[in-house]
Amino acid sequence: MALPTLTPEQRAEALAKAAEARKARSELLASIKAGKTTIDKVLAKAKEDKTIGKTKVKQLLMAVPGLGAVKVSALLEKAGIDAERRAAGLGDRQRGALIDALK
Repeated sequence: MALPTLTPEQRAEALAKAAEARKARSELLASIKAGKTTIDKVLAKAKEDKTIGKTKVKQLLMAVPGLGAVKVSALLEKAGIDAERRAAGLGDRQRGALIDALK
């Protein structure tokens, strides 16, 4: 499938939209890392908030203080969640299992 040809205006608009999404995602991860928000609150809003919903669960967990790559991989495996899963794609059971594993 070929990519559509964009006009310079459309391309600039798409680039601005992508930059805005990256900035919002960065701010979200920073707030988790700083302890301003918790992972269970973030996951609860994943369905409504586009920024959270499109962020990979692994990325969200890596922002939690005290969790590194090994612990995050173990948590995801224990909860039965694929490492590439996005937050909006989590089911209620997966979300619950992940939150319980973090306690």
